[in-house]
Amino acid sequence: MANLVEATSQQQFEDFLAKAGQCLTVVHFQAAWAPQCGQMNEAMAELAKEHKHTTFVKLEAEAVPEVSEKYEISSVPTFLFFKGGEKVDRLDGAHVPELTKKVQRLAVTGSPGGAAENSATDLNQRLKKLINAAPCMLFMKGSAQEPRCGFSRQIVALLKEHNIQFSSFDILSDEEVRQGLKTYSNWPTYPQLYVNGELVGGLDIVKELAESGELENTCPKTVTLEHRLKTIINQSPVMLFMKGNKEGARCGFSRQILEIMNGTGVDYDTFDILQDEEVRQGLKTYSNWPTYPQLYVKGELIGGLDIVKELKESGDLVSVLKGES
Repeated sequence: MANLVEATSQQQFEDFLAKAGQCLTVVHFQAAWAPQCGQMNEAMAELAKEHKHTTFVKLEAEAVPEVSEKYEISSVPTFLFFKGGEKVDRLDGAHVPELTKKVQRLAVTGSPGGAAENSATDLNQRLKKLINAAPCMLFMKGSAQEPRCGFSRQIVALLKEHNIQFSSFDILSDEEVRQGLKTYSNWPTYPQLYVNGELVGGLDIVKELAESGELENTCPKTVTLEHRLKTIINQSPVMLFMKGNKEGARCGFSRQILEIMNGTGVDYDTFDILQDEEVRQGLKTYSNWPTYPQLYVKGELIGGLDIVKELKESGDLVSVLKGES
């Protein structure tokens, strides 16, 4: 298929983007070891048949690191959507329905009225879900750990200073949300803070609330990160913190540790650190262990992949997992 191609270098990747011009280009950052990437490639092949004017590019993420680093690809599968050489959207993870929806929406420039209305309804439902994803939701540029503009940095500092518990959404990662939320809330700038699904306002309003002493009454108070980490570590006798989950690892190390764990016959739970940046960063400090995956038994850190491999080779892994040693 002429519109389903593979890029093996940065130059090839840039050539495909240039050649596509204003037509949609979908780039799949994949890895040969990840079975979910194979499934997504099958879905992409089907989409390529339907959308002849869209270019679908497969790119081995680890083989072209300069491109992966430029677009902050931290897991596979990840899809980036380009028009006119500019990134217009992003999709992390193996979600065929979401991929299909994004391709259908972005591939059609002048969609008929009915389709446009349906698309707007879908977007509004999505925005409503995001706004209500946590009692206190901050839509910002970057993450709470790494704000990517001065206003976002200031509002995060204020919320942390007043011990406010909040979740955040990076509007730079999703152009559809970034533009849609402005209309949905009739608020043209970012950051935007929501409490219980209602817009509180931007930085100036949060500053005023902080100065008047009303911020604590408006927003829910935080549970300390340490308390939160302890709770998650102890939610199951055997807890594995990894990239991805039991159903699908999203990095090679996590995939290897899953295979070992599944071979023990011991029950365990997983926590996907890619879904929670606060836990991802906080746990490194809490446990003084800088990498993932991390395995805990009865609230105590056992270690990462190398230690689990050693325990398996020495025959001690099952007894450690059962808390017998």
